[in-house]
Amino acid sequence: MGKLKTKKGVSKRFKLTKKGKIKYSSGGKSHLLSSKKPARLRKLRKRSVISAGKEMKYIKRLLPYG
Repeated sequence: MGKLKTKKGVSKRFKLTKKGKIKYSSGGKSHLLSSKKPARLRKLRKRSVISAGKEMKYIKRLLPYG
């Protein structure tokens, strides 16, 4: 059986942690920042984690070699 291909768009947006959770950066940080409040921009700086659910299963299938 051949190798599985990784979806490159998914590999650029998501990374796996050592425990197998998925971390990602939220969008909305590139332009129109003057209308966004400073507290909102500080929250957008942090990375978020998907720990369980259907999205996690779907993303892991698109990242076969993690």
